[in-house]
Amino acid sequence: MPIEYTTLDAILNHGFDTVIDVRTPAEFAEDHIPDAINLPALSNEQRVEVGTTYTQISAFDGRKIGAGMVVRNVADHIDGPLMEKDGAWRPLVYCWRGGQRSGVFSTLLSEIGWRADTVKGGYTTFRRLVKAGLYDDPLAHHFVLLDGYTGTAKTEILPRLQARGVQTIDLEGLACHRGSLLGEMPGGQPSQKGFETALAMALRELDPSRPVVVEAESSKIGRIAIPSSVWATMLAAPRIVINATTAARATYLATAYREVIADPAVVAAKLEPLRRLRGHATVDHWIALSKEGALVDLSHSLMVDHYDPAYAKSRKIDERRVLGEVSVDTLDDAGQERAADGIAAALKSL
Repeated sequence: MPIEYTTLDAILNHGFDTVIDVRTPAEFAEDHIPDAINLPALSNEQRVEVGTTYTQISAFDGRKIGAGMVVRNVADHIDGPLMEKDGAWRPLVYCWRGGQRSGVFSTLLSEIGWRADTVKGGYTTFRRLVKAGLYDDPLAHHFVLLDGYTGTAKTEILPRLQARGVQTIDLEGLACHRGSLLGEMPGGQPSQKGFETALAMALRELDPSRPVVVEAESSKIGRIAIPSSVWATMLAAPRIVINATTAARATYLATAYREVIADPAVVAAKLEPLRRLRGHATVDHWIALSKEGALVDLSHSLMVDHYDPAYAKSRKIDERRVLGEVSVDTLDDAGQERAADGIAAALKSL
């Protein structure tokens, strides 16, 4: 009988040896229960074929061809990655809604002698529990925003704070994006659902009675939207501001963004949308600096002519309590360490 899980902690502390996601590789890649393995009952192409048969011919024919595919695929999994499992192995199986795919898969495993169970509601149960914690219920955590102009190494300072015992969440790291026009990272961003699962897991590891430092962000990081409960907590959070000279920030940005701004073609493509906002002359100047390899000058101009005015405008609209300000003259390793010391000291006032 399927197991009903009513809390996120319950489904994550399931007690089984292995969690098997039998959805397609595409479904699994979008999001899945942490630590689950993917043993698809149907491939991506097979699921499309079954669905097409189900809707265009008949439900009976769709189920019939689907059953044959599932049985053959399960047999391949048993002959392959499951062959070394002994009789004491206990798998927990789930599909999209806890229906036919997980039911057939777990039944075949049980016939062998393994104590297999399924998740009532399948992945949709897990997704509903993640969503409730990030959208429907107020967060129990208290945030402190790490703020400052672009190029103040906020993301780089987060792990230095962790080393000092400070709780942090790296939203940009989870979103795989630096949160700016030139902020794309190798590999691209996760799905929205995948980001939310990673964020929910990060929050579970933190003590709600202690402050959590997160970088001040807009409501979207690249194409990823910050969930409403998290965003509401950020809007209400006090901040600690990092101050650094424009020269120090330009030097830092030229290094941190080198793989992006060193390619004139990439710079031109990324900056094209800013022509209406900043004018053709300004954008052409940025592209020329990129072509010259003048990366520090390019970083300086991007800050002065684009990022800093946008930041100053947002600060006028969004004023929150400032716990402290930390000023550094450089943003190299030593400067970042000094900043982390100052931020950790400011947090002691909470």
